[in-house]
Amino acid sequence: MADETRDEHWPLSERIAALYRGRTPRAERFRYALLAFDVLTIAFFIVVSMFPPTGWVIAIDIVLALVLSIDFAARLMIAEDKARHFLEPVTIADAVVIASLVLAPFVENLAFLRVLRALRLMRSYHVLSDLRRRYAFFRQHEQVLVSIVNLLVFLFVVTAFVYVFQADRNPAIETYIDALYFTVTTLTTTGFGDITLDGTSGRILSVVIMVVGLGLFLRLVQTLFRPAKVRYTCPTCGLSRHDPDAVHCKHCGETLHIRTEGAD
Repeated sequence: MADETRDEHWPLSERIAALYRGRTPRAERFRYALLAFDVLTIAFFIVVSMFPPTGWVIAIDIVLALVLSIDFAARLMIAEDKARHFLEPVTIADAVVIASLVLAPFVENLAFLRVLRALRLMRSYHVLSDLRRRYAFFRQHEQVLVSIVNLLVFLFVVTAFVYVFQADRNPAIETYIDALYFTVTTLTTTGFGDITLDGTSGRILSVVIMVVGLGLFLRLVQTLFRPAKVRYTCPTCGLSRHDPDAVHCKHCGETLHIRTEGAD
C-alpha cells in the first residue's frame, strides 16, 4: 500500500509504466481489468457483426475507439524503443482496430477487421506471468490454455479475413456466421463442400487455414494428451521445462531434484 501511495508523486510516464509493468496489487488489478476489457471487446465485435449497424452500435464504437486510443498512446509513451514498438504486429493490429472503429460508419466491410483485436490476447505477458505466479491451476495447465488461446485467436482473425474478402463476391458467405462456419469446417478438415472460397486469393486463404490452423489444432491435441512439463531450471544448462518424473536433464544429463507433491 505504501508503494501505491508513493507512486502518486511520480511523473505521469512512470506511473503509467508502473501500472502496465509493475508487480503491485494495483498493477495486477489494472492488467486483469485490461484483459477483461479485451475479452468483452472481442465478444462485442463478434456479436454486432451479425447485425446491421445502428446508432447505439456506432456510439459504442466511438467510445471504444477513444478508450483504445488512450491505451495505444499509453503503451507508446512507456515504450523504450518507440520506432520498434510501432513495427510490432500487435501495435499495427491495434492501429487497424482503431481506424476500423472510426471508419466503420463509412466503410462497412472494414468494420469486421476489428476482430484483429483478438491479437491483444497474445501480448498480455504480464497478465500471464501474474496468473502463473498466483494460481497453481494455471501453472499446471499453462501449455493447454496457451494453445487454446492461440487457436481461438487464429480462428477469429482468419474468419474476419474470410468475411472481408468474400462477403461482397461470394453468395455463400453473407454473414460473419457463414465465414465462421467455413473456417471451422476447413480447420477440422470436415469440408462439407457447401461453402467454398472464390478466386485465387480465396484458394490461397483456404490453404493457409488448412496448413496453419491444422498445425495449431494438432498442437492443442498434443498438449491435452501429453504429460505437462514442469518448470525447473537446470543448474548446468538452464533448460527450464522437464517431464514431471525426470531424474536427469535431457539436454545435459545433470541430475535434477524436482520436488513433487507429497515430498518433504
